Amino acid sequence: MYQILAYIKFLLKSTNQHGVHSPFVYDFITKCLYDNTQYEAYSNIKAFRKQLLQSKDTLEIKDFGVGSKRMSANKRSVSKMVKNSSSSLKDTKLLFRISQYFQFKYTLELGTSLGVGTQALSLGNASNKIITIEGCPNTFQYSKNKFKVLELSNISPINSDFKSAIKQLGKKTLDCIFFDGHHNREATLEYFNLLISKTHNDSVFIFDDIYWSKDMTQAWREIILDSRITASVDCFNLGFAFFRKEQPKQHFTIRL
Repeated sequence: MYQILAYIKFLLKSTNQHGVHSPFVYDFITKCLYDNTQYEAYSNIKAFRKQLLQSKDTLEIKDFGVGSKRMSANKRSVSKMVKNSSSSLKDTKLLFRISQYFQFKYTLELGTSLGVGTQALSLGNASNKIITIEGCPNTFQYSKNKFKVLELSNISPINSDFKSAIKQLGKKTLDCIFFDGHHNREATLEYFNLLISKTHNDSVFIFDDIYWSKDMTQAWREIILDSRITASVDCFNLGFAFFRKEQPKQHFTIRL
């Protein structure tokens, strides 16, 4: 019920590129978010998703986050996982376009799951070195095997809890961080603050499921009010936060 009401409120206040006076955000909306090109890579994205949807495999799951709203059992079928927990096809295509548009060189993903989003980020730029972290050992191994079959050599999967893995990242700055796990306020804000030191002026933070719950929405609101964030874009399923010092602090609610 919360998500339905939140979506109605989102539609009432959302807009498109008209009225956006920031050249950077205007270009992001028109050239990336609203890019209707039917990229060849979309067929690979669809094929991988179809393969997972048709899979007869089941995995013993160890949840580190808030879990799934639709799947409470520890033993879960891959087909149901991709249907209920993975990024939608629309959002997966968007992740591909974002990776392509910004030409990220170093990306961190918190929450590999079955690798649907990871594949999209990889296909968007073959030079994008992606570190993806998954806590559940069985899910990690499953997605790692899939990456090998798909020949996605720019992905480095890590089986670890997020906090421990973040501490092992070293001093390298990151172009993109995709927050796609632990859908609650406390954890999201903790990882946000831990990873701020890894950013540079053109880094992008992407938050998945910002209207997952009231708790998650509160985290998103606190993040966009943070003085270190300049521009932010709310697309309902995904939220984008930027650190560009030349950008006046503004928030945009954009319907896709």
